[in-house]
Amino acid sequence: MPGLAQLFERIPTGQMMDGVTMTHRFLVVFFMRGILPNPLDIRFESVSGLSSEVTLETVPEGGQNMYSQRLPTRVQYGNLVLKRGRVQASALNVEFNLAMSLFRFAPGNVLVSPLSQQGHATSGWLFLDAYPVRWSTGDLDATRNEVLVDTMELAYQRYQAIAL
Repeated sequence: MPGLAQLFERIPTGQMMDGVTMTHRFLVVFFMRGILPNPLDIRFESVSGLSSEVTLETVPEGGQNMYSQRLPTRVQYGNLVLKRGRVQASALNVEFNLAMSLFRFAPGNVLVSPLSQQGHATSGWLFLDAYPVRWSTGDLDATRNEVLVDTMELAYQRYQAIAL
């Protein structure tokens, strides 16, 4: 049985297999305060933290010493982490600055969507009531010729997978 690497070797350059989502084309859309995002706030170098986990409670059963019941209690979510080159004029930077400087939060929804070869959204994840929890900027180093990268981290209430 061929492995995943062998499968992708057979795909001609510039084509994508039906049903396979590639990771290098994606869109991030912020719905903060009901305002449509500006074009600078949809482009990111990477997105991570798309994770959820059900926490379990172990309950011993009376009279049964062979095993315990493991019952689901809640779902926990990781933080959504976005990286991009430093942008000067950005509505998203304003939101992060309000949160980090003035402790003012305006939770909003965030849509992360992979794009097809034609640039169309194929599916996605909608993060509900997201708000900033961390903002860091890469190191300034005169010995390197690199893009200055901002890392923006958001907490959220929950997310749901959606088909577009």
